[in-house]
This record gives sequence, structure tokens and C-alpha cells, in this order.
Amino acid sequence: MKNTFFLILVTLFILTSCQENKRIQSANENSKTYLEESHSYAQPNDAVITHLDLDINVDFDTQVISGTATYDIENNGSEQIILDSKFLEIESVTQNGEQTEFELGEFDESLGQPLTIAIKEDTKQIAVTYSTTAKTEALQWLTAQQTADKTNPFLFTQGQAILTRTWIPIQDSPQIRITYDATVKVPSQLMAVMSAENPKEKNGNGVYHFKMKQPIPAYLIALAIGDIEYKAISERTGVYAEKSMLHKVHEEFSDMEKMVVAAENLYGDYDWDQFDVIVLPPSFPFGGMENPRLTFATPTVIAGDKSLTSLVAHELAHSWSGNLVTNATWNDFWLNEGFTVYFEIRIMEALYGKDRANMLALIGRQDLEDELEALKESPNDTKLKLDLKGRNPDDGMNSIAYDKGYLFLRTLEEKVGRDNMDAFLKSYFKKNAFSTTNTEDFITYLNENLLDKNNITFNTEEWIYQPSVPENAAVITSDAFSNVEKTLEEFLKTNKIDVTKTENWTPQEWVHFVRNFPEDITVTQMQTLDDTFNLTDSTNSYITMVWYEQSILNNYHDNNVDTKIAEFLNTVGRRWYVTTLFNAFAKAERIEEAKEIYKTARGNYHSVTANTVDEMLRI
Repeated sequence: MKNTFFLILVTLFILTSCQENKRIQSANENSKTYLEESHSYAQPNDAVITHLDLDINVDFDTQVISGTATYDIENNGSEQIILDSKFLEIESVTQNGEQTEFELGEFDESLGQPLTIAIKEDTKQIAVTYSTTAKTEALQWLTAQQTADKTNPFLFTQGQAILTRTWIPIQDSPQIRITYDATVKVPSQLMAVMSAENPKEKNGNGVYHFKMKQPIPAYLIALAIGDIEYKAISERTGVYAEKSMLHKVHEEFSDMEKMVVAAENLYGDYDWDQFDVIVLPPSFPFGGMENPRLTFATPTVIAGDKSLTSLVAHELAHSWSGNLVTNATWNDFWLNEGFTVYFEIRIMEALYGKDRANMLALIGRQDLEDELEALKESPNDTKLKLDLKGRNPDDGMNSIAYDKGYLFLRTLEEKVGRDNMDAFLKSYFKKNAFSTTNTEDFITYLNENLLDKNNITFNTEEWIYQPSVPENAAVITSDAFSNVEKTLEEFLKTNKIDVTKTENWTPQEWVHFVRNFPEDITVTQMQTLDDTFNLTDSTNSYITMVWYEQSILNNYHDNNVDTKIAEFLNTVGRRWYVTTLFNAFAKAERIEEAKEIYKTARGNYHSVTANTVDEMLRI
């Protein structure tokens, strides 16, 4: 009887594994005809990589990664395979274990160079031995002083959108999905983690092995190395951080398992086995990066009260929209981010209520209005479907993709009803799992599986292919924000504020309060608010950022605010925060002051942030 039961269990396990493998393989087979795109030199319809085996050594003394990237490939009768490469030293290349010819093509400032490798009809594998250089943009090497604990150096990568090619020669297109294994050698006092199956503690010898069995695009291959520790939240969730940060991070993100459950209840199973977050040093250029199994996060979200953890909900939502179903090209970026903002706000509503969800949505709506104003001279950039040929795809990573994309989906939900919307999205994620899609395919799927099916007419093409925001956009309201606006109006009339009305305000309410200062607010009024609420020394980075922005725009210099702004810009590398403040300096015609701060701050920024500010300040 026991043997029979055991055989049944084994059979069920094998069947389940086979079904999962077939699901992943099916997704790969369905995406074998690749779209032409302008941000990769790869020609995947001729020859395409399917699996990476990475073997690298990480040298903190020379700040160089060196080793060999070995690829399994599928060759459709081509005599060459093309990889993307930028700022890499290529030492040698083999095909099927034999030395082969290779050539690095003409250099492009954004795209780098095509690495063209000679192959044969029967070539199943290529290997590239290479090393990174001082110009490699994906890597940020940090000294001990730039970390929280200040005892050991740190390294992290940032691949999105097209920077993975600067630390691995690869076919760097979002529509090309691969599995990978990696062996990474690091100093023995440090731990390495990747967007893969990860260690939970240091192993003593500094050699770490990784496996990512689900196929992912190149921009999601990520590596972080530092003196870090792990603390579990549940069996499938946990956090990595430097020792001095670990307890605070664990407390802040203690609702992660609840978030995963809420997400699964909405749109189906979490397909990545593990959902962990690593909090990186302050120079990390984004709020978060959705690297599968291991989200990278900025320490600016550690507020002590879980008030900024919508970022975790956002990166978790990417496990479906972005990682599971990926934009085929960067022109379709809204498919990643608009869906993710919608999903994030649904998770936040499920956990914390409609009021908080609407506050987040309304702040996004205000961000969208600011973006529309900033882009009024280039209206084509306010379309959801973009044409970024000849441009860096980073140009499309703004509030249009995120917040106009969200508003489209929210308006659609109000038109079709939430139950219909949820059923549609659940089927969309399941149908396209582990594959890529583009805007046109999405529209076809939307029409067939939601609109036509329910006899509903919707102005989909206006939303996607026309500038600005259509007139039928959902109207987002918040009673809490209405009360904030009344409190601000009373203060501006009387120069007095009833602090009892603000006692239970969330950070989102404070942000709304500060962001809505009128242009004619006086320095005296700013000082009154600062003296009453100590906004210059707020411990919430979001409140601090919007207060500093208003201080710059309104020439408020009291309470040592100028010194605090300079300190903030020298210690925080989150691009959104940094560019907001430098943009405020430009608007206030204090550009020389901004440049003086930037001289000392630039060395603390990742290239993603530094390149944006360079262009902004014309340096």
C-alpha cells in the first residue's frame, strides 16, 4: 500500500513537472517569429540564443568582471549569429568548442556594437570570453563609505532597458527570452545574489551558483554583491539587506506574503517560486526593479510605517505584467508599466482599502498632468504606443507609460465592469505566460476576449495611438484629498493651521498638501509650515522630496533647507527624486547652484541617473 501511494505521488510529481515544462516550452515556441526592432542588433529569426551559462569572476580591486558566457543557440540556416555588446573587451569566441571568427561592428552611442560571430549549420553552442571596462554602464561599484554599514564594497547591476549588453554580450531584446545558469566568484566576505535561485547565507569560499529555470529577457538578468544577510518573511518571501538595515527592512516589508496572496487571488498563481526583495545602497537609480525572484529596491522606501510599500506591490505585480508577459519592443513599454500600476493599485486596495488606493491613483493622475505639460512641445511622446527608433528607450520611461496606461485600464474597467475586467486580465496573463506581446496583438486579444464578446464599444485606438488623454478618462476622487485641500485653503487665507486636522495624515496626504502650494505662496507661509511640522527634516523621503522641490521653486532658504537639499542630492541616487530637484533648480533659474551641488554628487549616482542629469544641466 505504501509503495502504491509512493508511486502515485511520484507519478503526480512527474506529470506536474511535465505540464510546467510544456507550458514554458509552449510559450517559447509561440514566440519564435520575432518582430523587427530598433534597439538590438540581434537577428533572432536567423539565429537566436536560448540558454546562457555564465562563469565570471568579480574583481573589486580592478572593478572588472571577466569570464565566459556560453550560449545554447537555435540556428535557422544562418552563417552568423549577432549579439549586442557595449564597452566590453572581447577576448575570444568559440562555436561548438572550436575557435571561430568574430567582428565588432561600428559603435553607436546608445546601442553599442554588434558582435557578429561566424557559425555553422550544425552549431548548437557558442562561447564568448570577455571582460567589462571602466565605461560599463550597467555596473555600479560602490566603496565601503557608500554603503549603509561602511565596512565592505558593494556592486549591483541595472539592465533595463538596454544596459545588460554592457556587462554581458547578449541578444539584448525584450522579445528574446532565455533560461540561465551562473557561477559567480566574489571576495569571500561578500555574498552574491541574482535574479535566480539564491543562497540564504554566505558560503565562505565566495563561489556562488545560480539557476533561473523560467525564460526571461536579458534586461531582467541581475546581480548584486555585498556584505548582506537574509531574513525570511514566509516560506516564499524574504528580504536581503546590509546588517544595519536588515531589521528595519524586514519590519517595513512584513506584508509581502499578504501581497503575494492578494495578487494571486486577483490574477492567478505566482509562477516564480520565490519573491524576495534586496534593499540596495542609496545610489540605486530606481524605486525598484522587478528582477524575477529578487526585486531590487531603493532604501528611500524605508519610512518606518509601511507608507511607501506600494513600491513592493508594484514590483510584485510585474511578476505577471512585465516578467510573465513582456513587452515585445520598447515601443510597447506601456504594456509592462500601465498594467503594473493598475495591478499595484488593485493589490493596495485589497490590503489597505479603497481610500488609500484612490490616493495613490490620484497622485499618479497629477503626475500624468505634469508629464503632459512637460511634453507639450512633443505631443507624439504622449501616445501609449511610441516610435523610439533612433532614440534611447529610456525616453519612453515616464508617466505616460505608467499613469496614462493605468488610466486607460481604469477607464476600461469602469466601462466593462470589474468582474469582466478581472476575468479578462486573468486569461490574458495565462494565455501569454512566459512570452512577449505587442500593442497590436493586445488590441486583437482585447477585442476578441472582452469588447466584442460583451458587445461593448470602447475608444481603444484613441487611447493608444493619439496624444494626450481622451475625454472619457475615469475621474478619480479622494475624500481624504478634498479635506487636505480645504486645510490648505484655510491656511492660505488665515496664515494659521489647525494641527489637529493633520494628526492622522498619511504621507500621501502630506505629499498632496505640499504639491498643491500655489505659485504665490510666501516665504513667511513656508516658514510657518516648516516651523510647525518640521518638513525640512522629515524622515519620509517622498515628503522630503516634494518639500525640497517647493523650497527651491519658492526661494525658501530658512531652517537650513539649502544645506539639507545639497545633502539629499549627495546621498540619494533615485533618479525620480534627483531629477525632480535639479529640474526645480532649472525652473527657479538657480542653475549655477545646481551645477555646484552636482559636481560633488555625480560620483554617487548610477550612470542611469547621471546621464539624465547631464542632459538636463547640459553638462
